[in-house]
Amino acid sequence: MVLGQLVRLSTSTGLYEHALGTAPRTEHGMCVDDVARALVVTARIAEPDHEVAALTRTYLSFVRAAQRPGGLVHNRRSPDGTWLDTPSTGDHWGRALWALGTAAVHLPHGPLADDARAGASDATDARSSYPRATAYAALGAVQLLRADPSDEGARRLLQDARDTLGRPLTDARWPWPEPRLTYANAVLPEAMLAVAHLLGDDDLLADGLLLLQWLVSEQTVDGRLSVVPAGGRGPDDLRPGFDQQPIEVSALAEAGATALRVTGEARWAVLVERCVAWFEGANDSGVPVRDAATGGGFDGLERDGVNQNQGAESTLAWLACAQLSSTAVVAP
Repeated sequence: MVLGQLVRLSTSTGLYEHALGTAPRTEHGMCVDDVARALVVTARIAEPDHEVAALTRTYLSFVRAAQRPGGLVHNRRSPDGTWLDTPSTGDHWGRALWALGTAAVHLPHGPLADDARAGASDATDARSSYPRATAYAALGAVQLLRADPSDEGARRLLQDARDTLGRPLTDARWPWPEPRLTYANAVLPEAMLAVAHLLGDDDLLADGLLLLQWLVSEQTVDGRLSVVPAGGRGPDDLRPGFDQQPIEVSALAEAGATALRVTGEARWAVLVERCVAWFEGANDSGVPVRDAATGGGFDGLERDGVNQNQGAESTLAWLACAQLSSTAVVAP
């Protein structure tokens, strides 16, 4: 992976959210949403060099600093280090738990892994009314239990998530448990698969596979991805829609990698490769949505090209897809 744009957006204390072209827009500050995504990516790098190790330490410190008693988490921080919001359990809480659990599993045994595990355990005390926040948190709790099978807080969170994650509707045309597809949709069935696999819940596993396969079919045209636009998509919306977001593609790739791990079925490796191909130009506009030179991801796919800005969310979406592609192989 080329990490130039990620490094350009990063500082010794965090990661800038937005960019103008490749230049960080420092006035918009930083957020846990993006720093957590960055921690997931850098923690999963198997043999990090000194630069990657330094980034991981920075991202872990940022997420830990955002945590408050009861599992609540701040999201937005100014460049001077001031937290700008009230700690809560929005999506950033779920992503923080996902990142901390991932770091607890993938970082070498030692102080950083121990700190990540402690932070993930603390975060399991909270609960969220938001489905995607709960889904991300469930993914983190699954990772935490891989690192520490005795963590009862993580197990309780998974039991609660199993009861609250949406199940397929009976309408075969639109089984999705929401009236519209919105953003990062694939995290919902991915969480169902991960929870089902850990808890041995065959019914939940079947539901997660059904929803993920439907979601992939709903966003595939002529063998390529045609994902929902920023405004979402309902059953009767015209397609393709534009301002397609890289986060939707990376969520599909993450879900595909989880489905591959759970089932061993080759079709899920194909999904991961299709996500990479979307970034490389196999999309509705036929243009790359990543910058090969910088390693950045462009901020949206438009009808006549791309949004040229290379912000943190889009850059990390591309890096995650490239990373997952290198490991998405079918078990013998």
